[in-house]
Amino acid sequence: MRIFLLKSWNALSDNNTDLFANSFRSVPRTGVIYVMAEARQAGFKYGHPDWCNLGQGAPETGMLPGSWPRIESIQLNDQTHEYSPVAGLWELREAVANLYNERYRQGLSSQYTAENVAISSGGRAGLTRIVAALGSVHLGHVLPDYTAYEELLDIFRAFVPIPIVLSKDHGFRLSPQRLRSEIVGKGLGAVLLSNPCNPTGTAIAGDDLAACVKTASKLSCALILDEFYSHYNYSDQSGSGLSAAAHVADVDKDPVLLVDGLTKNWRYPGWRLSWTVGPKSIIERIASAGSFLDGGPPHPLQKAAVDLLSMEAADTEAKCIQQVFGHKRKRVIERLREIGLKLENEPAGAFYCFVSLADLPPSLQDGMAFFRACLEEKVIVVPGAFFDVNPGKRRSHIPSRLRGYVRISYGPDLEQLETGLNRIEKIVQAAQQ
Repeated sequence: MRIFLLKSWNALSDNNTDLFANSFRSVPRTGVIYVMAEARQAGFKYGHPDWCNLGQGAPETGMLPGSWPRIESIQLNDQTHEYSPVAGLWELREAVANLYNERYRQGLSSQYTAENVAISSGGRAGLTRIVAALGSVHLGHVLPDYTAYEELLDIFRAFVPIPIVLSKDHGFRLSPQRLRSEIVGKGLGAVLLSNPCNPTGTAIAGDDLAACVKTASKLSCALILDEFYSHYNYSDQSGSGLSAAAHVADVDKDPVLLVDGLTKNWRYPGWRLSWTVGPKSIIERIASAGSFLDGGPPHPLQKAAVDLLSMEAADTEAKCIQQVFGHKRKRVIERLREIGLKLENEPAGAFYCFVSLADLPPSLQDGMAFFRACLEEKVIVVPGAFFDVNPGKRRSHIPSRLRGYVRISYGPDLEQLETGLNRIEKIVQAAQQ
């Protein structure tokens, strides 16, 4: 009798669990989240000496030759235990505005102020605030681009995401002419893209970037630029970084929103601290969205970050990144070509190579198959199909045109890169036999 009751209770309990679970929608693991979950299933752990993580987009976090001194401790007091404002601490907002003015807007009459800046708990939180504040518009997004945009563009239903498909024949580049054509032809009210691009490393810079800003402003189309890799600009070793802020005519009228943070450009991914720079009226709306989305960024980290935003600290770190990562970039490109992996374009920014598998043996020409083969050798890469951003899975009936690519990161230290690339070469050689 006791056994029967126990079985009945377990059945009832399981049924209740199923009913409870049915109250929530399924949130699939995609992109890097999926990749890292699969790697953990295969035995990966952070810091494991046997694994080479060339998948996750994380830079080296320690001291590098010529880098700004790393923060090793944070001073806490009663004040830092309090909530910070949802838009961020005023002194940090002011420090961000001053850095943009000193770097990109010297001699221009229109200057950013603290009111042009909102602080968020990381890049995803910053971008989520922006899309939550968007109205009923057509939002253009380029393909390929950052994997996390997929859920971001699907969860809020006020706007309609419209893909802008970039061609491999042009190195996955978005020209100012193409941008104008897309805005006019598709009636876009906003465009979102990463610059430099994750995963391709392409960068819109100089006159092209100026033309894109001018086009968006003239056509009243919000230009939302994810500039999280702006220090990784290999065509410029001056340390100034790359930003559309240099081409904004009026900081309160031009519809340009810039998102950046400590994650990549200052090499503090664990801090999860970012900022959005744009017109005051839009920043107010973004802050309002933050009040119900996340409640605001951590107080102690904001206090500690203020000194990192001085022009001396930022430019020193940028110059170090350009030199150290520029060296790794050159080495990785050389090795990839030796192995037989094809680059449609050499990355001008970020720290990724988006490589074609077309010249490999048939068993390795699919990005997912290549990823699985790498896992067996304790190497992590990201299949290219994950960058074919597809909100709502509206194009799921069409095979991804990026399934023959993988993204390989040169964020880790050079020793880990060499080990990982040697293992990839071993995989390719074995498939050729």
